[in-house]
Amino acid sequence: MRAVQDGKLPQESLLAQSSECLGCRACEPVCPAGVEYGVLIEEARDILWQGKNRPLIIRGLFLLAGTKLGIWALGLFAPIAKNRVSDPKINLMLGCFERRLFPDVSKKVAKIAPEISICKSQNCCGALHAHNGELELGKAMAKTLGDQLPGTIVTTAGGCAAHLSSVLGRDRVKEFSEYWGDRSASNSKIKVEGHIVRVGLQDSCHLKNGMGVTEQPREILKSIADYVEIPNAGGCCGAAGSYALLEKKNSQKVVSQKVKDIAALNLDFVITVNPGCTRQLATELKRAKVKTKVIHLAQLIAMA
Repeated sequence: MRAVQDGKLPQESLLAQSSECLGCRACEPVCPAGVEYGVLIEEARDILWQGKNRPLIIRGLFLLAGTKLGIWALGLFAPIAKNRVSDPKINLMLGCFERRLFPDVSKKVAKIAPEISICKSQNCCGALHAHNGELELGKAMAKTLGDQLPGTIVTTAGGCAAHLSSVLGRDRVKEFSEYWGDRSASNSKIKVEGHIVRVGLQDSCHLKNGMGVTEQPREILKSIADYVEIPNAGGCCGAAGSYALLEKKNSQKVVSQKVKDIAALNLDFVITVNPGCTRQLATELKRAKVKTKVIHLAQLIAMA
């Protein structure tokens, strides 16, 4: 990146590498110099992923998540949580694609946390745009959402949480496990067919590496289930936002060992805290004929 900036290399030399990088930010916590690589890759893509270099899939996703009509279409016929005003200073962020793919997540949050207000007409947080070549637009969208949802914003999507907190400030945004973890543990262990459910967790890369949230979901799971640590649970599952759509072969290489590890643990559920991870693991486990189900943390809590 520095060589391109200094004119020692052409921009095109970075195009393939910027596309093949997961953007998981796992390099950040272990970097002795504290280099904020997540910021750098977003800035690089902001320069490189323009014009003909912007993948058609990304253009389509931008159209869906970047317009009111697109957001409306994503929520159409999706049985997400209903509008309500409870505590006006605590609002649920509805993930753009989560509301289409996993509408039950918002319904479960509405059920177990009746104090959270819900606005179905809210805009996209801009994480998709910031990660895929429209950094300033992504920041502006986060600010707009921050105006729409006053006070604390609770989100069930780790990637969205990291982006929102970087723009609005850490005090404004709580990923769901952070929010729920502040409550006293009062749930009993969940049983299925006479045994306590056996669960593992897949970390959200941006939540773990960008916000440092790892212990909260684990503590919750230990209180309501038989928790088993999945090998390399903090390693990327290959979803990585739009990566699974743009780099399918590489994405499947990344997730292949994780599928084998999960299969060996004989889990009832793999718990996720990000919709991209849910889709990736559910798809790949089904393809491998592994019976373990993939659900969001809020859905398991609702079972308790």
